[in-house]
Amino acid sequence: MFQRPLSIIAVISTLLLAGCASLSPETVVDYSPSHDFTGEKKIAFYADSGQTGGDNPMELTDFQKARIDSALSKALTEKGFEITSDAGEADLLISWHLNTKEKQDIRTSPSAPYGIAMGYNRYNRYALYQCYSCFGNTEVSVKEYTQGTFIVDFIDPDDNKSVWRSVTQSRLKGNNVKDQAKVDKAARKILEHFPPERLL
Repeated sequence: MFQRPLSIIAVISTLLLAGCASLSPETVVDYSPSHDFTGEKKIAFYADSGQTGGDNPMELTDFQKARIDSALSKALTEKGFEITSDAGEADLLISWHLNTKEKQDIRTSPSAPYGIAMGYNRYNRYALYQCYSCFGNTEVSVKEYTQGTFIVDFIDPDDNKSVWRSVTQSRLKGNNVKDQAKVDKAARKILEHFPPERLL
């Protein structure tokens, strides 16, 4: 499998910023109805947060991972949660990861007809008297792209199971977005419906 020239921060930024684009896919949210989110205030990052996988996984640098962590932390702090570095005292653990998949976009379109000639006859001065393949041909275009799935989980530390999840999918592009403020804004969009009471 060939490697695409995409930096990991471009990948994450594209997915995060998808939440801010008018024609972008929506973030899909689901959660455990049996979990009680009331009273939970302290959140820590899960030890394995920031992993990548799929057809074209990319290694993360420490500063790239920190950039995403910072955006999610700010979004949670603005909601009144406390971010702690001690997972042992956290009410919830947050984890995010990226999965990539190579896909093909196959489209067909009719080509222009050819072999048509206009002629003259005594009954119809401008009769269409020749038509070779009047309906033309069908052109097929194949475009390869990378689809990225950005997933955020909140994990109950008592049983080590996810109790809330948001999923955003987007075609990954090579534009390298490095503006932390824009990434912060997108993280707020992804966490818009956390805690789940906001869905009601």
